[in-house]
Amino acid sequence: MSALELRRRAAQGEPSGWDAAVHPVLQRIYAARGVLQPAEVEHRLQRMLSPQALGGLDAATALLAEAIRDDWAILVAGDYDCDGATGTAVAVRGLRMLGAKRVSYAVPNRFVHGYGLTPALVDSLQPRPQLIVTVDNGVASVAGVARAQALGMRVIVTDHHLPGEQLPACDAMVNPNLTGDGFQSKALAGVGVMFYLLLALRATLRGQGAFAKGEPDLSVLLDLVSLGTVADLVPLDFNNRVLVEAGLRRIRSGKACAGIAALVECGKRSAATLCASDLGYAVGPRLNAAGRLEDMQLGVECLLTDDLAQARQYAGQLDGINRERRDLQAAMVAEAEAMTSGLQDIDAVGVALYEPSWHAGVVGLVASKLKERLHRPVISFAPASEDDTANLRGSGRSIPGFHLRDALAMIDARQPGLIERFGGHAMAAGLSLRAADFPRFATAFDAVARELIAPERLQAALYTDGELPAGSLSLDLARQLRAAGPWGQAFPEPLFDNVFECAGWKPMGEGHWRLNLRDPRDGSVHDAVMFNVGSATPPTQLRAAYELVINDWQGRESVRLLLRHIEHATV
Repeated sequence: MSALELRRRAAQGEPSGWDAAVHPVLQRIYAARGVLQPAEVEHRLQRMLSPQALGGLDAATALLAEAIRDDWAILVAGDYDCDGATGTAVAVRGLRMLGAKRVSYAVPNRFVHGYGLTPALVDSLQPRPQLIVTVDNGVASVAGVARAQALGMRVIVTDHHLPGEQLPACDAMVNPNLTGDGFQSKALAGVGVMFYLLLALRATLRGQGAFAKGEPDLSVLLDLVSLGTVADLVPLDFNNRVLVEAGLRRIRSGKACAGIAALVECGKRSAATLCASDLGYAVGPRLNAAGRLEDMQLGVECLLTDDLAQARQYAGQLDGINRERRDLQAAMVAEAEAMTSGLQDIDAVGVALYEPSWHAGVVGLVASKLKERLHRPVISFAPASEDDTANLRGSGRSIPGFHLRDALAMIDARQPGLIERFGGHAMAAGLSLRAADFPRFATAFDAVARELIAPERLQAALYTDGELPAGSLSLDLARQLRAAGPWGQAFPEPLFDNVFECAGWKPMGEGHWRLNLRDPRDGSVHDAVMFNVGSATPPTQLRAAYELVINDWQGRESVRLLLRHIEHATV
């Protein structure tokens, strides 16, 4: 039980126009997320934003059309996270579908090449392609693009990260976050940007009469788009929900690519009932693990193969790497918690951590865990590699109201040269600096955090959708909630809070509870579970923040409360 303040979301307007079959609780949940009418959850593909407003597409599609017509060697330069891997697979599959015959890919090894299209990655490309297309990176690759062009290569950058003061001098750039871009959704993931580029390229080729034998159906790529979008934790605005829901429908209908099907199996999830949280918690981490600890080429190959047996073999390897990642993460988080055990008793606001034994591929996960515990922005650092301990790579996670990338930009402006490279978003960012400069950076980061974060924002809060009325904890409502998503970043899973009596409990596995909770209003008793509680025991009377989920055991469905937070209460 952590020191959280439970707060309830307020409706952002009055719901209207809903069918009587839509549970009133679900209408209330939608209203708390600004969704007031049925049209706002009609996630049909026909309602996705048109590519026409996305800046840079004309130049990019013209160059790609020329490359396809003249049979250029095209190389897709991806990234080593799940968004980058799925985006790379979408690019390779999509370009081949659209007629490109010589398409290859390269994903940087974070410990050898660094992040993005670096000069080191460009120099490693043999044979040299005529055209490089980046996915989920490139907006900050000034030196890498210059190196590629010096060697005679053309470069198209597709990215979704925020641009810095200087843009690379590439041949074309597609990024919804460029100043002046009229595209209404700034939340596209890297894989989403690539999907939009392929849609625009298909339209260009259609206009050139390239599809005499019928044009390809790019919707077959949406399972990959869905996975990358959810795993990258971009806000699920309406357009992203359309993309994610379309991909989930493909997976549920048994039409997923072999790699995703194998990863779903490996995660012990049912494809027929898969939801966005399954992509985020069971599929994405297994794919991400390859880029964190080894080489993301394994993950990309898993997503590119059409042989299910081969995909299962790749998925098994990825699962093994993910188990190793979990063990390493647990050890690093334990060390980080020991380092910060007294932090809340002092006046620290921006937290920077460094341990020479840490692994650069896992520091972002450590920052995420510590951010949750401390409710402060956290950046964790590790040596750049085993052979390069003089330089550090850091990964940070933030809290609402503190724009992490902008904070790094402030530090960079005030102390030029302290940070060697940085980039990212409001809630997550990465950077590199010299190990000798870590103390100076830690002081600067804390100073900026103190300047920008009001004290009241340091109170950790858990937002809920309020109480469920007596008699509402039903299988019908649980089914509607599961089908109502996709839930995710900025469109959070429904969470309720009620007071219960603990009618019984027992340990489950190591550090988990299985409980029977009685609703004092009507005497009904509900099955509940809570994970990662250690050796604690539940109070007799408690207020619980919980998700209403479906427990599917041997083909029989029942309601279960998945407890996210509990505190003592008086019934």
